[in-house]
Amino acid sequence: MERQRYDIHERIYQFVLTVLQSIKKPARTYENDIIIGQLIRSITSVGANDQEADGSFTRADFIHCYTIVRKELKESLFWIRLLGDSNPRCRSELHELMPEGEEITKIVTAIILKTKKK
Repeated sequence: MERQRYDIHERIYQFVLTVLQSIKKPARTYENDIIIGQLIRSITSVGANDQEADGSFTRADFIHCYTIVRKELKESLFWIRLLGDSNPRCRSELHELMPEGEEITKIVTAIILKTKKK
């Protein structure tokens, strides 16, 4: 079980899944629907680009894909925070997602930097 904690692909997948499950909780309002739609697009892009990076053949393509993963993670964290701050009933649950997203962002950044140095 501990081994999975260090598998970045599985960790990203689980984070994406957790986010998708958590966005079912806020009330269905016009504003929330827009924020949730944006969040769905950015968070699913994280998972898709992670998988694309895993299948890349060149270092440049790998770096490009992980750069997109990092950008989409940062965007997703913005939408999660905004959704939480605008929905007091589920604020704490949504904000609990932030540390894992921030940690994954740091790991992805380190992967990019280490790959560039090679």
